[in-house]
Amino acid sequence: MSRNAKINTLLLVLVAALAVIPLVFGLGDHKEEPFAGADAEAETAITELDPDYEPWFSPLYEPPSGEIESALFALQAALGAGVLAYYFGVRRGRRQGEARALERLRAEADTDTDADAEAEAVSERRRV
Repeated sequence: MSRNAKINTLLLVLVAALAVIPLVFGLGDHKEEPFAGADAEAETAITELDPDYEPWFSPLYEPPSGEIESALFALQAALGAGVLAYYFGVRRGRRQGEARALERLRAEADTDTDADAEAEAVSERRRV
């Protein structure tokens, strides 16, 4: 197994562990919503510390339900992943294109030197 394959396998195991460990150990079972987002956790902590707190800003758009909010978040994540995948794909394609162009130039240079060598050999034969 190559070094890259070992690293990729280790990363996959770590990601799986991060997803499974909270479920196995029941982290968050004592809460009303065990896996709420950081925004909800922060709002709860602020209201516990200072019940009279007034936010400075209000959201531009408040989704009608949690499901729609989750769907919008998933859409945002998918768009971000698509942009990143496109960027890395273009970058890899450019690198591969440059490598192919360089190989083509080297091949043309080799055939040019072969043609020059043949021309010199023919002219040498004519002199003899």
